[in-house]
Amino acid sequence: MKSRLFLSAVFRLRNIGILLIALGIAAILENNISGANVFAYPAAIAVYIVSILQSLVSRKFHEKFNQREKIRNIQNLNFACLRLSHEAKKHTNPRYAQKLRKVMEDKDDIVNSFFRGERSYLKEKIVEQTLNLVVSYIKLLTNFCIRNRELSEIDVGAITNRINQNLRKLNFVNDPVAAEDLKKVIEMDEKIIKRVKEEKQELERIGAKLDYMESTVHMFKHQIISSIESEEMLETLETAVNEAAALDSVLEERRKSRIRI
Repeated sequence: MKSRLFLSAVFRLRNIGILLIALGIAAILENNISGANVFAYPAAIAVYIVSILQSLVSRKFHEKFNQREKIRNIQNLNFACLRLSHEAKKHTNPRYAQKLRKVMEDKDDIVNSFFRGERSYLKEKIVEQTLNLVVSYIKLLTNFCIRNRELSEIDVGAITNRINQNLRKLNFVNDPVAAEDLKKVIEMDEKIIKRVKEEKQELERIGAKLDYMESTVHMFKHQIISSIESEEMLETLETAVNEAAALDSVLEERRKSRIRI
């Protein structure tokens, strides 16, 4: 941030103009006064440095810089949404692809409203947080769809049949070692079924959270377009973003330690 502020002052058109004028005057002095280059060019650079320092302490310059940074941040978030959406489409089924498309349409309306309508500090913050929510939504949706597909590929019926077969075998096994091995296999299969059920319940909760996030983005779209902003909206958005990030972390961990059969 500070480096961008400094570079913005260095390459500010006003300061570049002052530098060119100062160098032009130095060149004229050099042509007309012998030895003038000894002081003329250093003086030109000094004038340029002073103009940079003036910019760095200028309130107007800071306001313009901050405004550009806000716009830059909104654009970066918009590009992040587009990039993540492109990746998410590889993992979504038709149902969730349609949901994603609706959220992206709402996102486009929000961004267009920001650049076309009147701006205020509160509106900028709400648009920024809404885009953060869209980013969190897409990340959560992607991991949700991937994990949902992975769980659907686990044949719980086959595992249940295997448990029943091993339970029947256990009744006829006389060797204590073999019986213990069978018990371990049964126990492992029971744990798999239990975990699959727990994860499916967890995915149901996450699915409900995704629906809530979709509704939140849609609702805030209308409020942003209608210029109905409030501090409560910011709090709601921040809470939703934090909750989505926490759920996404859980799903990411689930994927890393996914059930293997």
